[in-house]
Amino acid sequence: MTIAVSPQSLPALVLNADYRPLSYYPLSLWSWQDAIKAVFLDRVNIIAEYDQSVSSPSFSMRLPSVVCLKTYVQPSRNPAFTRFNVFLRDRFECQYCGAHDDLTFDHVIPRAHGGETTWENVVAACSPCNLRKGSKLPKQAGMFPAQKPYQPTVQDLHNNGRLFPPNYLHDSWLDYLYWDTELQP
Repeated sequence: MTIAVSPQSLPALVLNADYRPLSYYPLSLWSWQDAIKAVFLDRVNIIAEYDQSVSSPSFSMRLPSVVCLKTYVQPSRNPAFTRFNVFLRDRFECQYCGAHDDLTFDHVIPRAHGGETTWENVVAACSPCNLRKGSKLPKQAGMFPAQKPYQPTVQDLHNNGRLFPPNYLHDSWLDYLYWDTELQP
């Protein structure tokens, strides 16, 4: 799944005060208008700029392509339990057949059998698999998720988000996107 980013819109990559993106998926981007407003409100430092400028009769400035917050924003410790985060944890892939289209979510232990709507009991599933499994237990349906559902950390979701970069990455962003990725020996 790819997030569409228009290079013509000249978005700015937003980094936390530690120079890491606020989020990887969706990538933390601001419109050029929001980035300039944050500059004038003294909330960010400009790290890199585009060649394009904006001007008024008495002022001109190049558009920021990378900005860094002056104040560190503490990331949440536990990600919210949302449909999107379930899909991101499961890498936008049906946990029964591997399909990437028509995703919904499935209760591994169906609610009809006392299953709860929690991280540990919900997986991404395509509609055909979800309908085929219905309210059967995994053993009855002969359908077992590829990975056991679990509550992800923010880092788990960031790592998975890196697998789905936007359709456009400006050259000035590249140095800041993957610098905290562990290097292979």
